[in-house]
Amino acid sequence: MKKLLTLIAVASIMASCNSNTTKETTQTLDSNSIDKHTQSNADKVKVKHLHLDIAVDFDTRKIHGCATWDIDNPRAEDKLILDAYQLTVDSILVDGKRAEFSLGQPVEHIGSALQIPIAKESKKVAIHYRTGDNPRALQWLEPQQTNGKQYPFLYTQSESIYARSWIPCADGPGIRFTYTARVSVPKGLMALMSAENPQQKNDSGIYNFNMDVPVPAYLMALAVGDITFKPIDERTGVYAEPAMIDKARYEFEQVGKMVQMAEQLYGPYRWGRYDALVLPPGFPIGGMENPKLTFCTPTIIAGDRSLMNLIAHELAHNWSGNLVTNATWNDFWLNEGFTVYFERRLTEAMTDKAYGDMLWELGYQDLEKTVEDLGKDSKDTHLKLDLTGRDPDDGLTDIAYEKGAALLKLIEINVGREKMDAFLKKYFDEHAFKTITTAQFLTYLDANLIKGDKALADKININAWVYGAGIPTNCPRTQPVRFVKVDEARTAFLQGKPAKELVIAGWSTNEWLHFLRKMPKPLQTTQMQALDAAYNFTNSGNSEIADQWYVMAIAADYKPAYAAIDKFLSRVGRRKFLEPLYEEMMATDKQQMAKDIYGKYRMNYHPLAQMTLDKLVK
Repeated sequence: MKKLLTLIAVASIMASCNSNTTKETTQTLDSNSIDKHTQSNADKVKVKHLHLDIAVDFDTRKIHGCATWDIDNPRAEDKLILDAYQLTVDSILVDGKRAEFSLGQPVEHIGSALQIPIAKESKKVAIHYRTGDNPRALQWLEPQQTNGKQYPFLYTQSESIYARSWIPCADGPGIRFTYTARVSVPKGLMALMSAENPQQKNDSGIYNFNMDVPVPAYLMALAVGDITFKPIDERTGVYAEPAMIDKARYEFEQVGKMVQMAEQLYGPYRWGRYDALVLPPGFPIGGMENPKLTFCTPTIIAGDRSLMNLIAHELAHNWSGNLVTNATWNDFWLNEGFTVYFERRLTEAMTDKAYGDMLWELGYQDLEKTVEDLGKDSKDTHLKLDLTGRDPDDGLTDIAYEKGAALLKLIEINVGREKMDAFLKKYFDEHAFKTITTAQFLTYLDANLIKGDKALADKININAWVYGAGIPTNCPRTQPVRFVKVDEARTAFLQGKPAKELVIAGWSTNEWLHFLRKMPKPLQTTQMQALDAAYNFTNSGNSEIADQWYVMAIAADYKPAYAAIDKFLSRVGRRKFLEPLYEEMMATDKQQMAKDIYGKYRMNYHPLAQMTLDKLVK
């Protein structure tokens, strides 16, 4: 194996302001792993604890208030530097005394450096501020954009570097802190955060929160709306708008069991409660692993619990990502690759190997498409990325997710599942509440699992995975037994067998996706009509199946699906579903259709989805 860089560990203690207990966290940096997406000097001035005292104003669409940081300045630095993105800073107090400050010129992608003079003995920095007109983390919804249609709604999406658009902070995944918050919202609404949460509304509209475990800024989260709660068991539950809560509670029935199964695999769940919030339709991603409270898309509410592997994924993040965090966005695969592997193992434990094998194959198909889109020789297909000067969201692709997971699967195949599980459990235990770089992980892997075994190292060829492009030749690929019948059914249909006579009993979402994905493109109109008549794909309530069908419909110019496509794009904000549909329209002769639909529904989408689609729909 390639000689690894010497690592220097810099230890720091991050203490909860309201507790006598402390939780130790280690920040690690090497020469190739400096976080270039933060302008903060948190490597010199420790930001230990944040207290937020903020108000949410739906009339002005602003968050305003005060962020007070407890700091430690062991090097006697003369300033504290924090990240800010389009924030208005009204005043700053250092240990109760008014201080001058400067807000630097915006730098593309990363915003402005907020510089505050401090002394060696400085302990508290209070920043009075307001959010800007277009915070990248926030989506403000009018009542008609919610499920209930009566009250407005606000939610955040802080990953990757968007916490700085609603909180002045040291915004890097390798920088952890505890926090408390006091949030004032309009009476009749509930506020929730990635912290200890209320389970019912109060009369005052003031909610208090505590997170006594150090977390990075990208895991800061806030939601405000007409929200209600239903328990699943003693430590799990689900939040949603009243119009959605019963459907959500039904869908989440197995989540308590899922937490227990995850603990059996890789050790105790260390965050207290595990709850989920089903958001209104505009949420741009499938789920966000905010500690204690996963934010998730309503597109997983299929009525048959068939899309709950997304919750398995977000739950797994409480070990990989939340517990052990990638030091920089160049190391993002350490977050998502581990989580996909954990998710697949958890889903297999909840179902069976045959079901899990289908997920591995669908994931491989996603990886193939991503490599095709990026280019097989692109450096963006390396696991270890170089995102210098770029938006870190450029690295949030299926390379991190699927190539990263496939590497772990390959290691499991070569060392055996028992050794792999023992290794991962030890890895999570020994790095709990710490951050880690790619180089550091490779050193740990060699010391604790490879152990100098040259034959094993050669079989894995880890450099080809981490520092090489494309899909390595030794990438494992499953042959799902349940897909054999799917392939037979597809072949029979293409050879003329009537759609209604296909043997499809007991098919899950995975089988249907494989069935549709491998169809020729475009199908003939008569073939589309036959499939639709037999299986009513155009009106499917399963968002995964519907989205795949609508892509096929656009390619085939299957007009009977167009009204459903319009409706789908009006109520779904998840980029995973939006991008393929708008891409297909733009790639065919339907550019005007794309522009018309996007013009109608752009404001329904989160700012992050708008950023993506603005570039696509021109």
